[in-house]
Amino acid sequence: AVVSTQSTGGNGTINFQEFGELWKYINDWQNTFRYYDRDNSGSIDQAELQTAITSFGYNLSPRFYSTLMRKFDRAGNKTITFDDFIQCCVLIQTLSVAFQRKDTSRSGRITITYEEFMDLVFSTKV
Repeated sequence: AVVSTQSTGGNGTINFQEFGELWKYINDWQNTFRYYDRDNSGSIDQAELQTAITSFGYNLSPRFYSTLMRKFDRAGNKTITFDDFIQCCVLIQTLSVAFQRKDTSRSGRITITYEEFMDLVFSTKV
């Protein structure tokens, strides 16, 4: 999946330049993860996740952070690993962009039907 996002030819392979871009992308994520892993545990707990997501400009409730932890804590130890942290952040950003396309008044609220919601979620590439 990561290779296909970096492939400009659409064939699922990458050339040397694209590999360099992919390498930088992964290193940037590693540095971000390490920065917010304040206790150097190798994983992100809910407080660290909240600090990271808030610093990215999102204002979400503590209840929503609990939801994120349940979704992305695969091991059940109340922490998120590096790959799940990337998935979480990319999903938040991608869904936020899709929401903003519908929020033309920039009020933070939209009115859509159930089918429009399903279309919004399922047509969003992650």
